[in-house]
Amino acid sequence: MPVSWTLLIVLALAGAGYFVTRARVVALAGGDVRRLHSRPSYHGWNAALLTALPALFLIAIWRFVQPAANATPVAILALVLAAAGLALALVRNAPDFRARNAVEAMVKGLLILCSSIAILTTAGIVFSMLFETGHFFQKYPWQDFFFGTTWSPRFGGGSQLGILPLLWGTLYISLIALAVSVPIGLFAAIYMSEYASARLRSVAKPMIEVLAGIPTIVYGLFALITVGPMLRDWFAQPLGLGNSGSSVMTAGLVMGIMLIPFVSSLSDDIINAVPQSLRDGALGLGSTQSETVRKVVLPAALPGIVGAVLLAASRAIGETMIVVLGAGAAARMDLNPFEAMTTITVKIVSQLTGDNDFAAPETLVAFALGLTLFVITLGLNIVALYVVRKYREQYE
Repeated sequence: MPVSWTLLIVLALAGAGYFVTRARVVALAGGDVRRLHSRPSYHGWNAALLTALPALFLIAIWRFVQPAANATPVAILALVLAAAGLALALVRNAPDFRARNAVEAMVKGLLILCSSIAILTTAGIVFSMLFETGHFFQKYPWQDFFFGTTWSPRFGGGSQLGILPLLWGTLYISLIALAVSVPIGLFAAIYMSEYASARLRSVAKPMIEVLAGIPTIVYGLFALITVGPMLRDWFAQPLGLGNSGSSVMTAGLVMGIMLIPFVSSLSDDIINAVPQSLRDGALGLGSTQSETVRKVVLPAALPGIVGAVLLAASRAIGETMIVVLGAGAAARMDLNPFEAMTTITVKIVSQLTGDNDFAAPETLVAFALGLTLFVITLGLNIVALYVVRKYREQYE
């Protein structure tokens, strides 16, 4: 039996159980719902959840463990579980049954399950990277990886896999992107929330949000076709800084434009969440509007603003498409922003694509690079938490 048919039958049984038990418990109470411990809808949801959850959980586990195996035995077992759950719900369907408590317990279990899935997924990702990184360091010296200044993978042997050029390119491009997106996004959020009229806000904010819906490949093409040649012709060549259309500045500027909605939208929402009473109190004590924004609103909204900046930084560090098209693929350490460079994520993709030996250090290095990015992001979170706590203590 196909899994789709099994799912439809289980959901149909759950729906039927909802309406049958709801009507039945009202009939058992003589039509007086005041005699019921729980409302009729709780009795219906109790039957629906008892019918659907065990069967759906069994099907999900089976599809995860044995996706290509014959699903007929599992489908039959799932239908048996669904029928058993419906029968149990009908047996317990009585006016004095605490259906609300049972439903809340099942919903609580679902929430715990969802939280566990998120936590276990994160742990699985981290441990998979740790194990593969361990295999990589068994084949390549960690000193050469962390302190090497040359990136030159050769699957035939003699590779130089120093991370410093990739790390430099990642941080350099991310720094330029944040230098563009954070001031523009934050100032736009302050203006929209504190100074703009409702009519202007209703028009300008959706226009800013449009930037968040543009695919990164479009930003990459914009960097390759428009921004890169413009920077080369107007700045790099006249100043004698290079002749390449692909550069750190190109990728950083375009990435910064892409990140503006991340900063502005979150900052705008958190600034609007600051109680109006704080603004009224500051204005009543004689503060100007700008003083109120600087000394009252922004300190109160600082945790959300730091979160917005952190999100933008994580997005910048993990960006790939804009870097491929806008910054090139050259792994080098250079202060010239008009030279082509690359990032860690670009090299992760390049090392894992193609018909390569998965046990070779040139392929396993991708996991070491990924773990390095994870550590960098974790460090950003720790710094952000420290800043938030420090300023929150000063504000309180």
